[in-house]
Amino acid sequence: MRLWDGVAMTAQSIPRRVKHVVLVAIMFLMIAACLAITIVPRFLDRVYYQGPRSSHYDGAHFFNADGSDDDLRLPGNNRVAFLWRQLTGSDGRPAWPANVAVRPAEPAELLPPNAASGRMRVTWIGHSSVLIQVPGLNILTDPIWSRRTGPFGLGPKRVAEPGMRMADLPKIHVVLLSHDHYDHFDLPTLQALWARDRPLMVTSLGNDALLRSVGIDAVARDWGGVVAVPGHAARVHVTRNHHWGTRYLADRNRTLWSSFVVELPGGNVFFGGDTGAGDLGWAHQAARLGRIRLALIPIGAFRFVPGQMASAAHIGPVDAVEVFRRLGAQTAIPIHWGTFRQTYEGYLTPPRLLAKAMACSKLAGDAVRTFAPAQIGRPVEIAPLVAAGTSPVVTRDAVVRCLDTPEVRALR
Repeated sequence: MRLWDGVAMTAQSIPRRVKHVVLVAIMFLMIAACLAITIVPRFLDRVYYQGPRSSHYDGAHFFNADGSDDDLRLPGNNRVAFLWRQLTGSDGRPAWPANVAVRPAEPAELLPPNAASGRMRVTWIGHSSVLIQVPGLNILTDPIWSRRTGPFGLGPKRVAEPGMRMADLPKIHVVLLSHDHYDHFDLPTLQALWARDRPLMVTSLGNDALLRSVGIDAVARDWGGVVAVPGHAARVHVTRNHHWGTRYLADRNRTLWSSFVVELPGGNVFFGGDTGAGDLGWAHQAARLGRIRLALIPIGAFRFVPGQMASAAHIGPVDAVEVFRRLGAQTAIPIHWGTFRQTYEGYLTPPRLLAKAMACSKLAGDAVRTFAPAQIGRPVEIAPLVAAGTSPVVTRDAVVRCLDTPEVRALR
């Protein structure tokens, strides 16, 4: 019996050891692939756009017009060590839930086809994907229904299912695509939408080449470009923000990134896409296009090390509140959080820090203007525009000082 017991124990232990070896091997292969991409870029570099030089294009690559730090830099000096800690979860990051309960929106909860003029209903699908509905027009922002956000089925995995089944989506008329990163530019989702609805795909320069490579037509514009929506009074403005682009690291900044303002009769919609703060002048530029009824502003994936309030490529809640103030938006909904774990902060840290920052900015008590989370899958009716009041001006430095409390420091 002991001999057989020993054999049984050995047989049971083999799969565990094999799993460990396979996991380590996969991680090393992923790190090696990342290094190979940066060492031998000629094999993966692609030219998606060619055009005249500009304030943000040097004839080969795009760049941030307001000046840019290295938006791809990683904390510390050892990139391999950083990637290893990210892959193994050994960087001391706070725990996230494995799954978050979501009640997907049903078609009956959406804006009815015969809705009265002036109505707007919005459903957060998750991450930066939002369904915006006004009478006669359905818009999707950066749609992603995939389980993971990366090439070859790799990358962060969803903790929250999409807030609506794709089969239950109404006919989509316009899709806004902010840039080419996998968590915003999900080709399987885009192919499915194209096959079903043939929507107007609006993006910034170079991204249309990626779409054409999989059989999707798109309209690409530079910052400042305008696209009319056929059959509707809406117009889409492609506007500046502060980010970077790549699909393979080696093709870095071959495509342009952007935010958008959708010009609508009942008040404009601002979609921030994926952005760092930069000079924040892009928020003022968007505001000059008309009153903003609804702003979709990112607040997550901002913390790579404990206590960080923003990164070069992502604003956190502190800068999101400043964007909200500069836009003069009446209603804002935070996006780019709570769906895919991409950085260090805890699951609920972005909305909790947003509430604190709103209080410190003196905007939390405004009876008209609101910037508060929506629930994935729960449609929200957006109030019509009313007369604009005067917002208090509290500087970012003052907000940061106000946030220097034990309660905020405890938010990991």
